[in-house]
Amino acid sequence: MSAQAARAPSPQPPILLRETIGSIAVLTLNRPAARNSLSEAMIASLHAELDAIRNDKAVRGVVIGANGPAFSAGHDMKELTARRADPDRGRAFFAEMMNACSAMMQAIVHLPKPVVASVQGIATAAGCQLVASCDLAIASEAASFATPGVDIGLFCSTPMVALSRNVPRKQAMEMLLTGEPIPAERAREIGLVNRVVAAGTEREAAIALAEKVALKSAYTVKLGKEAFYRQAEMSLAEAYRYAAEVMTENMMARDAEEGIGAFIEKRTPTWRDE
Repeated sequence: MSAQAARAPSPQPPILLRETIGSIAVLTLNRPAARNSLSEAMIASLHAELDAIRNDKAVRGVVIGANGPAFSAGHDMKELTARRADPDRGRAFFAEMMNACSAMMQAIVHLPKPVVASVQGIATAAGCQLVASCDLAIASEAASFATPGVDIGLFCSTPMVALSRNVPRKQAMEMLLTGEPIPAERAREIGLVNRVVAAGTEREAAIALAEKVALKSAYTVKLGKEAFYRQAEMSLAEAYRYAAEVMTENMMARDAEEGIGAFIEKRTPTWRDE
């Protein structure tokens, strides 16, 4: 072996892993040494995978998890701080990063398939935002959640958007104003996560939950997920008008006809996802 070959750096492992388990795509944040912080590359990788999954009919659900002791520590502060040397003190890069992260979070919401977070450790700031952006969340009893930006002079304004749409206002404000972490069981009580499971079983529990939804009509899940998030932003009267339109459209679908027929005939429905 030449000296040059001996000095060659070993290839770095991918920062985001993708595994397929049945009809479930499992995306795993893989920067454990950096506490799985959402760097520019991590955000882009997540967004790219979500885009690839969107029209993949073989994928009926998604689980987002992480390797190492932390789920995600939020934005990569070292990466952001390095850009203060830019002529504009980093303003353009900061704006680009916040918008890119916001777009990725919205891609989760707009994905026509269920997305389940599998949280094994601490999820802070944009990491907590990532959990809140998922449709469902399973947390290890060892997990905790925080929006601690206020502690370093950087209020968690973008994480606030997802957090405040998941938990009651007073609870969201307490997390945002104090920065103090809450344990998994408290996160379940206020609605940030669905279930708390024994440490080390969260990944399997998240996959099982995704698989349960995957058994339903993909067309119905797509229609329902979109309607859920849209009506949440409407007034009561607007929401009912919109939901009535969605129900009417849904009733005309082949899968609704099949599902209702199967219910009446006491048999298992055969979905065509249309």
